[in-house]
Amino acid sequence: MPTLGVKPYILVMERENQFIGQSGAFLDAVERASRAAPMRRPVLVIGERGTGKELIAERLHRLSTRWDEPLVVMNCAALPETLIEAELFGHEAGAFTGATKQRVGRFEEADKGTLFLDELGTLSMGAQERLLRAVEYGEVTRIGSSRPVRVDVRIVAATNEDLPEKAARGEFRADLLDRLSFEVITLPPLRVREGDIDVLADYFGRRMAAELGWEGWPGFAPHVREEMTKHDWPGNVRELRNVVERAIYRWDDWHEPVGHVVFDPFDSPWKPVSMPRASDKAAAPAANGHAGPVQPALDLEHVDDLRQAVDDHERTIVEHALVKHRWNQRQTAKALGLSYDQLRHCIKKHGLMEEQA
Repeated sequence: MPTLGVKPYILVMERENQFIGQSGAFLDAVERASRAAPMRRPVLVIGERGTGKELIAERLHRLSTRWDEPLVVMNCAALPETLIEAELFGHEAGAFTGATKQRVGRFEEADKGTLFLDELGTLSMGAQERLLRAVEYGEVTRIGSSRPVRVDVRIVAATNEDLPEKAARGEFRADLLDRLSFEVITLPPLRVREGDIDVLADYFGRRMAAELGWEGWPGFAPHVREEMTKHDWPGNVRELRNVVERAIYRWDDWHEPVGHVVFDPFDSPWKPVSMPRASDKAAAPAANGHAGPVQPALDLEHVDDLRQAVDDHERTIVEHALVKHRWNQRQTAKALGLSYDQLRHCIKKHGLMEEQA
């Protein structure tokens, strides 16, 4: 296994999954998972979609003393609320309509091993209560049975939600959160992993080029690398992989660096336009009490003062961007391609802060 000092750091898991990266934030998260792996305690993995929560769960299992026992995965959001408890704890024949035979649940399947509960925040309060008992006493009771079954399961749970905030609102059991948060590993989003976008793009690009039978890997053109670096990557590594593989698949000349990338595959001049709902027709106030400004088209037929027309249009664009970014000036400046000082000058020039006040 490579050491953490090697850059880029690549760990090949049992399946076709890899940890790839060199940023400090990424390596810290992997190191914390490695440190927690031998423990028998629960671990909670927090992160945005596409950050690799399931990979961390697999690492926690493979580096534990349970590595040769089952790793059972359950996505709590993939099942309707009425079936989650039966899926987790099992059921007896005839316990409910459609239960024609006995079935063990995921807890029993994971006995002596690890149970990974993805999308934990979607569990119903009833399922949370039964999960709490299973975690606390090591017992599960199948639906339709009165006899508890002893299980030895290590819980790893994942979510992209703020569970402490949900607990404060009464939407998640605080006592269950206490039991599951012996260790909490928060995965950094791709946009803050300095240097990792280039490393990941090159890795996925080489793999896709090999899959397509290219005789070599030309890399990406400088402007494409710059575009990828500036992108926010809301879908994180999963989104990056799709974007890179799409770019390679659409590029015809493997002798030349890949010169075009598409971030939104749905973007098209012919895409269907959704009809506005009735609730959308009324203008709703945006954050901070401002109504979201509608950016008007510039009336080119009636421009009799060029400077004033340019100023008016500039003001509309800046105000629209400020509202869109909830008056966060640094985010607005980045979105408009301005420096922070340039944006501050525009705001002062058009008196926008006076309106905000």
